[in-house]
Amino acid sequence: MDTVIEVHEMTRRYGGYVAVDKLNLTVRAGEIYGLLGTNGAGKTSTLEVMEGLARPSEGTVRISGMDPVRERAKVRPHLGIMLQSGGLPQALTVAESLEMWAGTCSTPRPIAEVLEEVQLSHRADVKVGALSGGEQRRLDLACAVVGDPAVLFLDEPTTGLDPESRHRVWGMLEEMKRRGVTMMLTTHYLDEAEQLCDRLSIMDGGRIECEGTVAELTAREPAHLSYRRDGELVNIPTFDLQGETHALLTWAHDNNVVLDSFAAQPATLEHVFLRIAGDNAKEVTR
Repeated sequence: MDTVIEVHEMTRRYGGYVAVDKLNLTVRAGEIYGLLGTNGAGKTSTLEVMEGLARPSEGTVRISGMDPVRERAKVRPHLGIMLQSGGLPQALTVAESLEMWAGTCSTPRPIAEVLEEVQLSHRADVKVGALSGGEQRRLDLACAVVGDPAVLFLDEPTTGLDPESRHRVWGMLEEMKRRGVTMMLTTHYLDEAEQLCDRLSIMDGGRIECEGTVAELTAREPAHLSYRRDGELVNIPTFDLQGETHALLTWAHDNNVVLDSFAAQPATLEHVFLRIAGDNAKEVTR
């Protein structure tokens, strides 16, 4: 499978502060790749360099073999970018905003089609300033996809959306993946990463601490058996959940022991995240 995004030893500094430190990653064609991390981990700074909005302090970034800064005229027509905040003019209507954005694209999609896709057709004549936060977020997404991009950057795309809207956006992104669109995604929702991402990295302090599929990352963490005995919680970490569960329940049965509040919990992405990000991860996993 062809490599679409390639980042090699990329560092980004703000004065003496290192926001991204010698980052290396590749994203393959048609893949959804996730960047996870707490606020300040370096996710947005990484995306800005990939998008060509900033130069790396060191290292290289290539989009389909091209430098997104030096060769911006060639790269930009193929990119869709959804920032954390779109900053669209508040006095324009939804339709006017999308028409304005489409005017900057080489091969824009029909406005009505995109508004239908993000469920804003009924709000086409409403001014941006009158939209709810979730509606503004869906308009930001519309602006990112109206150019029919081959590569899509999404910085926390479902922040502020209600659960139903989040799931609809997931379905939209999964359909784009089926059409071959390559996506780089940051999110504060671990269930979103599990649902959408083929592979992901967890960043902390500007570095990638681990990378792989959800299954590969969780395989490195122990599962847990827990129960209460004599009022005390007993917790047993294990890499053989099925075998240990069978052994424990057999022992309890043979010895007439009642295991109160018994639970067998496989390792989750949240366990991996909390181990890496520690106390800073609480804001993400709540």
